[in-house]
Amino acid sequence: MSDILQMVKDKDPGQREFHQAVMEVMASIKPVMDRNPEYRAARILERLVEPERVILFRVPWVDDQGQVQVNRGFRIEMNSAIGPYKGGLRFHPSVNLGILKFLAFEQVFKNALTTLPMGGGKGGSDFDPKGKSDLEVMRFCQSFMAELFRHIGPDTDVPAGDIGVGAREIGYLFGMYKRLRNEFTGVLTGKSLNWGGSLIRPEATGYGSVYFAAEMLATRDETLEGKTCLVSGSGNVAQYTMEKLLDLGARPVTFSDSSGYIFDEAGIDRERLAHIMNLKNLRRGRVKEYVEKYPAAVYTESDPGQEFNPLWNHKADCAFPSATQNEINAVDAQHLVDNGVYVVSEGANMPTVPEGIDLFIENRLLYGPGKAANAGGVSVSGLEMTQNSMRLSWTREEVDNRLQMIMKSIHRTCLDAAEQYGTPGNYMNGANIAGFVKVVDAMIDQGVV
Repeated sequence: MSDILQMVKDKDPGQREFHQAVMEVMASIKPVMDRNPEYRAARILERLVEPERVILFRVPWVDDQGQVQVNRGFRIEMNSAIGPYKGGLRFHPSVNLGILKFLAFEQVFKNALTTLPMGGGKGGSDFDPKGKSDLEVMRFCQSFMAELFRHIGPDTDVPAGDIGVGAREIGYLFGMYKRLRNEFTGVLTGKSLNWGGSLIRPEATGYGSVYFAAEMLATRDETLEGKTCLVSGSGNVAQYTMEKLLDLGARPVTFSDSSGYIFDEAGIDRERLAHIMNLKNLRRGRVKEYVEKYPAAVYTESDPGQEFNPLWNHKADCAFPSATQNEINAVDAQHLVDNGVYVVSEGANMPTVPEGIDLFIENRLLYGPGKAANAGGVSVSGLEMTQNSMRLSWTREEVDNRLQMIMKSIHRTCLDAAEQYGTPGNYMNGANIAGFVKVVDAMIDQGVV
């Protein structure tokens, strides 16, 4: 496996997150490769780490001052062996080719775990919607879609939202696609309910990570009732993680954004969660404003020079990293272990560095990796695609039941694969192995393409 990783580093220097994602999968699948020599003969790993297609384009737009701005747009179509490319669009200044390749690579295995026929892709731009007017966001989205529309379609590539791309952005993107193609199809997911969206889609990633945590706890005859939970982030994933935790009797005590984090020892109840949702979704405010209404809570400002994130240094039972990649470093992971946390369910993509994952596994934590634990979002995106194809809308209860069943299935699949390949209870290995086997078997069936 080291030769594959070295090949990736040589071909793609500087793409640190992509290297990390490849290394994580390679570490898990060695026993699979040893048992299946036909995979090596087919050069399956060499093919798997190369995207089927990388699209890079400029996005010119005009701001409210009449000044021309230029951003970069990307779409990584990573693997379509089991279905059309599926994965979100991210609008954030940090977006670059390496980050999107890591996200697309992760998406391939995550989508394979969902039981739905979806390949893996990812895209976005270094455009920052924060602080932009609605008209500026609309002009950018229309320019972005003026190129992207050539490469996507309901049976080809179906983007969704991600960081910086919510209902507003999806609406502007879809409107431009519809105008350019003169057709109304399910080409984007995360749409508003009154024009093709699915109930439970905004909640799905957060709900799914909590359902996965509940399944892990059930293996020890425990539930989330009464558990103290650390949650990072304050967007959709974090908000609906907290909502579902409250539904199941748990007590979330933290949330965050890029400026800092809140610790509310009293617990974030439904009234406080409603205030957070209003603050972040309607007012587009910052988490520090929370203490204006709840002064007993403590706000801690982010310190980029600090070697650890103090959000992860509180006594708790469960942790739900729901912000961004590599937000838990090795020091943070040790703090979680030392403070009694024994359940980690990742709502974000690859939020824990490899050394942190090793600590979780060594200390026998119930650790749900992102490609399994946060697969609820793309699962309901897949259900939205199904509803669009059938020209039907399912009830909230029906979608939520399907989501719960999918998360149960993913949990069982991970456990079975880990057991089959000699690492019982290791969800990381189980998720990587199960997703890998499904994708590469399809690739072999379809020949060298």
